[in-house]
Amino acid sequence: MDEEDLPRPRGDAASRLASEDLAPYSQDELAERIALLEAEITRVRAHRDKASAHRAAADALFKGSGS
Repeated sequence: MDEEDLPRPRGDAASRLASEDLAPYSQDELAERIALLEAEITRVRAHRDKASAHRAAADALFKGSGS
């Protein structure tokens, strides 16, 4: 079974963040949190794109060698 077929672990970072009460945060703290989350989204997307390109290159290599 591929890792991506497995259910997401309970208690991963995104789940913990999504369930956190935001009421105690000030406007400035919320703005800082948004900036940090946007930077993390950018980092995750870059990693995803790199992994996708790597996978596509590997698929092309092995598809081409089987002919």
